[in-house]
Amino acid sequence: MSTTASPQNLIASTFKVLAHPIRIAILDLLRDGEQCVCHLEAHLGKRQAYISQQLALLRSAEIISDRRDGMNIYYRVVRPEIYTLLDAARTINQIPIPAPIPRANDCVCPKCTNE
Repeated sequence: MSTTASPQNLIASTFKVLAHPIRIAILDLLRDGEQCVCHLEAHLGKRQAYISQQLALLRSAEIISDRRDGMNIYYRVVRPEIYTLLDAARTINQIPIPAPIPRANDCVCPKCTNE
């Protein structure tokens, strides 16, 4: 038996990791570029631990990556093709592509406080 996943299994795995509203919301926020965890927390209204769990799944699927800058961890999309899938789902469901997200008043990261 082969240890290599079939193309169908790989595709199913991609859809599986996308099949969660918070992960889609995270990807929507990352559409505008890299964001820190506190920024995601401020926009999503969810606890940091919960967001980190979702980020870990996206990272293990190699859709996003992270980098540390001092006390902050920033996430960014490394597979922008993922937006083709999300935008196709939006088109099918007649949902517009989200507008850029404004800075969060609750976020104290350097990116938000320097804007």
